[in-house]
Amino acid sequence: MTLCLALAFGMVAFGVGLGMLGYHHLAGFSWVDSLLNACMILGGMGPVGDLPNDRAKVFASLYALFSGLVFIAIMAVLVAPILHRILHRFHLADEDFAASRDRAANKNRP
Repeated sequence: MTLCLALAFGMVAFGVGLGMLGYHHLAGFSWVDSLLNACMILGGMGPVGDLPNDRAKVFASLYALFSGLVFIAIMAVLVAPILHRILHRFHLADEDFAASRDRAANKNRP
């Protein structure tokens, strides 16, 4: 679980860093304003400042799409170990399923 949390934080840091670079260089925002916009978009809240040019608007559009995919990926990384433990707790592993299927198949043979 610790490894998954570290991976999720790394994904967030990468996403915020990418957004900060884009907002700073393409929109001309200060680093603090770039951080604010990147965090707001990545968190699903929406942009804060007005974008001055078309390059910045295209970047913001692509960054918003990227942020949605990152959110889904982070949730998958965080939920996967929990679901894995639940499956093991209820003995729903693939090996168990295959073994029970084989036992059932052998039982029905004459």
